[in-house]
Amino acid sequence: MRRRTVSHTTLDGPPDGPAPVPEVELVGRAAPPRPPKPKLQTEFTFELPRGYVDETGTVHRDGSMRLATARDELAPLVDLRVKDNPAYLSVVLLSMVITRLGTITEVRTEHVERLFASDLAFLQDFYRRINAEGHSRAAVTCPHCATDFEVDLAGGRPGES
Repeated sequence: MRRRTVSHTTLDGPPDGPAPVPEVELVGRAAPPRPPKPKLQTEFTFELPRGYVDETGTVHRDGSMRLATARDELAPLVDLRVKDNPAYLSVVLLSMVITRLGTITEVRTEHVERLFASDLAFLQDFYRRINAEGHSRAAVTCPHCATDFEVDLAGGRPGES
């Protein structure tokens, strides 16, 4: 009985099988280099319309939010506060995905609870945009000249894009 052996270039077949194919040297142009794959952006910065005011009166307007995981969306469902009041789901969920709010790096539900309503609405929309659409940009049309362009909803003061 003859054993088959494997080398780094050929596979020896059985005695009656086909002969191994010799390596062929490629002549000509090299294949063009592949463009690098774009990195997946998992964290997005934002600027709140009004800002979170802490106990000392400091206003925190800038922050960052990471993409949500399946666990992030499932975990609040077993939270007793959410079971008692389903509207509390967004507060718990946002506290899990906001990674920074001004100088606050440990964002808790208490911080989200004390946001102004306009800031909470902004963060809910921002969450939906980055998790469903993968970015924080929106296509808009100028009402005066009908020009189409994109604005980044994550930043700037009111009226800026």
